[in-house]
Amino acid sequence: MATPSISHFKGMDHPLLLILVKITIFSLMLAIGSNLSFEKMLSFWRKPALVFRALLAVIVLVPLVVIFLLKLFKLPSEVMIGLALLAASPGAPLSTKRTQRAGGSLSYAASLQLTLAILAVFVTPLTLAIFAALFESISQKVAILEVARQVMMVQILPVSLGLLIQKFAPTFAEKIAQPLTFIANGVFSILVILACILGLPLFSRVWQLPLVAIAIMVIASLGIGHVLGRLDDDMRSILAIFCIARNFGLALFIAILNHIQQQVIPTLVAYVILGAFVGVPYSIWNKRRLAGLSREINSL
Repeated sequence: MATPSISHFKGMDHPLLLILVKITIFSLMLAIGSNLSFEKMLSFWRKPALVFRALLAVIVLVPLVVIFLLKLFKLPSEVMIGLALLAASPGAPLSTKRTQRAGGSLSYAASLQLTLAILAVFVTPLTLAIFAALFESISQKVAILEVARQVMMVQILPVSLGLLIQKFAPTFAEKIAQPLTFIANGVFSILVILACILGLPLFSRVWQLPLVAIAIMVIASLGIGHVLGRLDDDMRSILAIFCIARNFGLALFIAILNHIQQQVIPTLVAYVILGAFVGVPYSIWNKRRLAGLSREINSL
């Protein structure tokens, strides 16, 4: 049987896909802004050592791992671009829930997620610009300035709106926060499922060496967060999850803007699948570890 070609999946070019991605990111960012007060985020920012380690791990070391992998392995250009987009897209929308399952602190995780959402307007274009300067195949495919403008529209605008609602209408924010989060997470789940349906027939394109590179990225990202969070058990699991959980929606959005979604969706899907295979067992192990530590402390 012939391997499916990218041209067979014209659904990836449908304008409704871009609209769905925009709605997804906008609703997720609005939910994040509405759920956390600016005062709590300021409390997180008043711990510079904590913030520094978190940002170093998520937005510096993980992209450096990807740069190393792209230099080390001779990967297809579509895989290189997909990994670069993931490296430049920190702060996955469901990271807070995932860290809770790993036994992490909700307040710290939410503050970090909101911080990454705000910084994305600077971090994402800058990271992509570095990749573009280092790899010609990426520079030919990604328009950096357009990425910066669009990220501002779908990330900063809704987050700022959510924070303003939280600040000036806290009662209203409290009423809408939970249903808004439920709707946003539901739309995001639909987006991921749709991307998997479109991308899985092309999954064979990332077998062998590309799959090895993706697996190394996943494991190394988890390890970076776990090691840098070693001074705080809560932070250890949270940072590990935030390093491994890249923003799939934002990466797909950038791909659509640059008309390369057909090429990179298989890589994005492969990362999501491998990330789940590694991240879920880690979360279960860490939660049990924290429970064991708690029992030991209580028994003293």
